[in-house]
Amino acid sequence: MKNAVKWVLALAVMAVLAVIVSVIGLIVISGQNPADYARAVLARINLNGREADLAPLNPTDASPIRFEIVMGTGSTEIGQNLADAGLVKDGGLFVTYVRAEGISDQLEAGTYFLSRAQSLPEIAFALTDSSTAFIPFRALEGWRLEQIADIIDQNPLFSFTGAEFLSAATTGQGASQEFLTTVSLSSGESVEGFLFPNTYKLPPNITAAGLVETLTDEFLNQVGGQVINDAAAQGMTMRHVVTMASIVQREAVRADEMSKIASAYRNRMNIGMKLDADPTVQYPLGNTRGMWWPQITQADYSDVISAYNTYLNVGLPPSPIANPGLSAVLATVYPDTTPFLYFRADCRDDGYHDFAVTYEEHLANGC
Repeated sequence: MKNAVKWVLALAVMAVLAVIVSVIGLIVISGQNPADYARAVLARINLNGREADLAPLNPTDASPIRFEIVMGTGSTEIGQNLADAGLVKDGGLFVTYVRAEGISDQLEAGTYFLSRAQSLPEIAFALTDSSTAFIPFRALEGWRLEQIADIIDQNPLFSFTGAEFLSAATTGQGASQEFLTTVSLSSGESVEGFLFPNTYKLPPNITAAGLVETLTDEFLNQVGGQVINDAAAQGMTMRHVVTMASIVQREAVRADEMSKIASAYRNRMNIGMKLDADPTVQYPLGNTRGMWWPQITQADYSDVISAYNTYLNVGLPPSPIANPGLSAVLATVYPDTTPFLYFRADCRDDGYHDFAVTYEEHLANGC
C-alpha cells in the first residue's frame, strides 16, 4: 500500500514537472518573459467573444483621420486617444488586443492617417510602422497660389492651413538659396510660377515652408540646367520664361499647341506689340466673380486697371500669373518658328486655335 502511494505521488510530481517544463518551453519559444507571457495568455482569453467589438466602427467611412503618437506614449493612453478620436469602440480593448498579439512594445511614435473603416486589429498593426504614412497631394498645371491654398484647406491631413501656405509662398519661405540664385529671385519674393505642378507623396509632418521647398526644388529637378542655360543664351531669365510660360499655360488647351502659342507671343514681344492675353486680365480680378479664372467681357480689357493687364501694358506682367507645367516652360524656351502674331479659339470646339499673321486674317478666323 505504501509503495502504491509513493508511486501515485511520484507520478503527480512528474506530471507537475511536465506541465512546468511545457510552460517554460512555450515561454522560451515565444521569446517572452513569464510575466509578459502570462499577460498575453490572459489577454487572449479576454478577447474571446468580442469579435464584434474588433470590427470597423463604420465600414463605409474611409475618410482619413490624422492621428499622432508622441514619443513615450504607452498603449493605455494610445487606446484612450483612439477612442476619443472615434477610431475604436473601446480603448481598453485596444490595450488587450496589442498585449494578446505581443505588439505593445512595437507601437511607434509618429503621425498616421487612419479611418473608421479599419478594424481594431488593422489599426493596431498600422501603428507599428509610421514610415508608411504620407499625404497624397497634387497641384495642377495653371493653378495660381490661391488654388493650391484652397486644395490644402480641403485636405484634412495637413497640419497647416492654406493661409499659412500663402504666407510662406508669397514671401518665399522655405525656398533654398540654390533655387533663388538659379531662377534669379531675391529673398522674400513670391515664388508664384515656380511651384511645380505634379503628384507628390508628402511626409505627414510637412510644414507650409516645407511644401514651398518641395515644390520649388521639384521645379529645378524637372526643368534642369540645360533649359535654364538655353534661356539665358536667348537673353531670358527664368523669371521671364516662367512669366510667359504661365500665360501660355492658361491660354493653351492642347499641349501640342503650346509651342505655336509661345511663338506668337514671342513674335509680339520682338516687335514691341502688346501681348493682349486674356489670362492677364483674369488674374488681377482674383476671385471677385466667384472663381479664380472668371469669364471676362470686352469692357474688362480697358476697365481692369492693373500692371498685369497686357491689353493696357506693353511687355510681360510683373511676375507669373500661375504655375506652369514643364510643357509650357519648354514651349516658351523652344517655340516654333512661325510668322504668327494672332490666334483665337477655332470654330470646331476641339480646344485648338486658328493662327493668323495679320489682323485682317485674325478677324476672318472668327466664328
